[in-house]
Amino acid sequence: MNKESLLEELLNIQSGYAFKSKLYGESGHFLVRIRNVQDGFLCLDKPKYVVLDDKTKRFALDEGDLLTSLTGNIGRVARVEKAHLPAALNQRVARLTVIDPSTLSADYLYHFLSSDLFKNELAATGHGAAQQNVSPAAIGKLIIPLPPLPEQKRIVAILDEAFAGISKAVANAEKNLANAHELLESYLCSVFIRKGEGWKLKILGEACDLFQGLAINKGTKHLLVDHSSLPLLRIKDLRNGTQEQFVCEEGYPPNALVAEDDILYTRTGQIGLVFRGRRGVLHNNCFKIVPREGLRRTFLFWWLQNRDFKREIVRLASRAAQPDITHKIFKAQPILIPPLSTQVSIAESIEKLYSKTRHLESIYQQKLSALAELKQSILQKAFTGELKKDTVKKQLAN
Repeated sequence: MNKESLLEELLNIQSGYAFKSKLYGESGHFLVRIRNVQDGFLCLDKPKYVVLDDKTKRFALDEGDLLTSLTGNIGRVARVEKAHLPAALNQRVARLTVIDPSTLSADYLYHFLSSDLFKNELAATGHGAAQQNVSPAAIGKLIIPLPPLPEQKRIVAILDEAFAGISKAVANAEKNLANAHELLESYLCSVFIRKGEGWKLKILGEACDLFQGLAINKGTKHLLVDHSSLPLLRIKDLRNGTQEQFVCEEGYPPNALVAEDDILYTRTGQIGLVFRGRRGVLHNNCFKIVPREGLRRTFLFWWLQNRDFKREIVRLASRAAQPDITHKIFKAQPILIPPLSTQVSIAESIEKLYSKTRHLESIYQQKLSALAELKQSILQKAFTGELKKDTVKKQLAN
């Protein structure tokens, strides 16, 4: 059986510094905040920079440093690359460095930290109601299997080869998934810009009615109840299919009531998302859109999702300090409306393509899930003494 050791016996574990936002600048060291630490990579989105001084220079990062998140989705692990430097360590992110490379391989450690074995043990030490938190000390108390260095290197070589193949398969599946999305997007753009015989140009205010949802404030919070047949439909509920808050079955604004065939449109925050198929009371951050005579509901549902319209809506909303789509802005937007028979034909063709793309997306998502499970299965074998190259090759071939 392999030897085991506490991580604190093998690693220096350093928590980051609480840099104040007022110290952020346009240049200096890239500040690695918890949002930057993702599973397997550092995200460079919305970077912040700081200048280090004698007090903070010990938080400068080096190429090859291993980082892990200490808050929220704890246990995400990333490695610092040369392209990230110069960089600095922010609070709620920990740096893990090997004390003695002749005892523990940094690459072996990286794979261990990427395994569910580590993540699950770490999660068990977490505390906090709203979001989990762990301490560097808690990480130090976790146990790592520690075979001799030659065995560590053998394991790393097998994992690196296997994961290169998995990464290639993931990239292909993600590309196919993106292509499925683009297929529908492109069709929506093309079908709604073709003006044929009998098409009429109107503004949305002439073609449909707009109703705003229930604003939850001091005067209406009494309408929230522990449970009822009417869920409150916020943007997060529409996106995730959840029911977390409920509205009293009496006293709500009648126009905020939503049936399954109603079209719902997000007007603040994540602007321009379109939903249907929900029943409940709509939150104030959305519109309910009801087409008038001469405009088919299904045609309007898909028209609202065409890329050109969404871009214009987002552009108009971004003019305000707090991005928001008002009734006035929405109703002023032009829409090309074909004859009813053409609306039906267009909607049916889109629905068929949508079903096809959803089927493809499901296949590619299942493929991505299977690849993620395969990776964890291989890692599990690596850290329980069961990793064999021939077995891994067979798993990858299936």
